[in-house]
Amino acid sequence: MSTTTAPAAAAPAIAKKPGGIGRAREFGILAALVVVVIAATVKNPAFLFSSDGWRDLLLTPSILMLVAVGQAIVIITRNVDLSVGSVMGLTAYLTGRLFVDVPGIPIVVVVIAAVLLGAFLGLVNGALVAFAKVPAMVITLGTLYAYRGINVLWTGSDRINASDMPKDFLGLGTQQVLFIPVLSIIAVIVLALAAWYLRNTRGGREYYAIGSDPSAAELYGLKVTRRVLSAFILSGALAGLAGVFYAARYGSISSQAGSGWELDAVGAAVIGGIAITGGVGTVWGAAIGAMLLMTINRALPILGIPDFWQRAVVGVLIIGAIVLDRVLAVRQRRQLIEARDES
Repeated sequence: MSTTTAPAAAAPAIAKKPGGIGRAREFGILAALVVVVIAATVKNPAFLFSSDGWRDLLLTPSILMLVAVGQAIVIITRNVDLSVGSVMGLTAYLTGRLFVDVPGIPIVVVVIAAVLLGAFLGLVNGALVAFAKVPAMVITLGTLYAYRGINVLWTGSDRINASDMPKDFLGLGTQQVLFIPVLSIIAVIVLALAAWYLRNTRGGREYYAIGSDPSAAELYGLKVTRRVLSAFILSGALAGLAGVFYAARYGSISSQAGSGWELDAVGAAVIGGIAITGGVGTVWGAAIGAMLLMTINRALPILGIPDFWQRAVVGVLIIGAIVLDRVLAVRQRRQLIEARDES
């Protein structure tokens, strides 16, 4: 009896304390995003005050936002998924291939197929991590190259072009509702659902409990293996959906689609307040981090900053976020020890 009641009480308790730190981090990243937008707009008003500028400000981060949300869930469990860029490339090519090979196929069927492929590839990652007990960084580094190799083998020198895909599908990459891109609306809906799940369900709180202390989670009777599997499946499914977005947004898909996005996803999550050691952060923070990264990539050339420094700025942000996480963790541990000693 005591074994079954402890997890429900323990998981929320472990997940609650980092919340204040996470919200402070999210506010800081949001403030940085506003500063970047204002600076770029002052330099070139078209950055924001034009139809293309406003659309790109919202549309460009929507793909990375999906991948970053999935990555955030995995990192919260004290793991990492380095294969998401390759998964995204595979599902993007699958999207175009289905339109070419199955004329008239409904768009919704293509979306479901891409998401299912992504979920399956995520399941492979999760199974290797959960059952083989091999560090996630090692496993997903291997599947990063394995999935990319499959993509190169499948694609060859072929390329899917915009002319190969239906206009209705490509329209998703440009359509707007009340001046807000459709893809951005879908990304925000997915983000809100993920945030609600993590905050309001027992399963979501257990992700935080596992990331905070996997050994304690095992002792409390939490289903660690199942949660780790589901985290990787969600990450793969969201990368699959991002692959569909990529195809609709850019209309051209080669074997290199999605290359390098895994590092952007990790960077967005870490910058947005997801502790690389697990158990801390929210998907809202990861989404804001994704917006900041993509906005920086657009803004710095306008501000006349060379390409080298653009990459250096992103690197400094990531290092700074990790150092800040460490400082906050040490401070919080010291406060907990002092509170315990006083009691």
